[in-house]
Amino acid sequence: MAAACYPSSRFHRIHGANVRLDPSRTQATRVESFANGLCFSQEPLAPGQIFLLEIEEKELGWCGHLRVGLTARDPSGLEAVPEYSLPDLVNRGDSWVFAITRNHNRVTPDTAADQASVRVRGFLADPYLLIEQVRIPRDKLVGRSRPGRYSHILDDLYKSNVLPATARRSRIGVLYTLQPDGTADMHMVINGEDMGPSARGLPASRPLYAVVDVFASTKSVRLIQVEYGFPSLQTLCRLVIQKHVVHRLAIDGLNLPPLLKNFCKYE
Repeated sequence: MAAACYPSSRFHRIHGANVRLDPSRTQATRVESFANGLCFSQEPLAPGQIFLLEIEEKELGWCGHLRVGLTARDPSGLEAVPEYSLPDLVNRGDSWVFAITRNHNRVTPDTAADQASVRVRGFLADPYLLIEQVRIPRDKLVGRSRPGRYSHILDDLYKSNVLPATARRSRIGVLYTLQPDGTADMHMVINGEDMGPSARGLPASRPLYAVVDVFASTKSVRLIQVEYGFPSLQTLCRLVIQKHVVHRLAIDGLNLPPLLKNFCKYE
């Protein structure tokens, strides 16, 4: 089967009043207040396509965190971008948004088979995350700390998903999977772990856009591009180099081009 090929993820030009996008539209920052931080994906997501982001910056003094979900409303058709995703956008209908927490909202498994799937998902999927029929490389799904003396310890905490889901460098993704009845299930992925279906019965026949609310203590997020097919030569080199160093600071002592060093340290 041919590998899925999706366009690069970008934020939509339509967004909340307090959001500033970088020139590439891959980083969204709320520049004031705690609200009006609503963002959307540039294009509707394809089935199985993950819209993945990393929490880049936090802001103390606010109560609440990042909110993520899907909407069947075309952002270009909004008369005005709502101040909040919850409850404003959701109350308009055709939108499914949840606050990101450790015990994330999820649909209770219906059958023993569903429950067994939840228990073994992580064990059987490595190095890919399997969500029903969707297969996503784990490499980009897990957050990583900034290079430093203890970065190798922090990186292990991200991999085991024991840090708060709203911590800096955590990576959160949203996608949907098609169901036999023609509807879709929405899934959240936090640091490489599928949180299970967060909502069911979404209208798969309609375009579904990702929703990201840069709310309260979450100040800035950046999009992470995912390689769905065979890894690039650049990615394979990075994985081999990282496998043979104790922590990423040791990369500075290797006889490598500066650009490759930076790629290995920060990606």
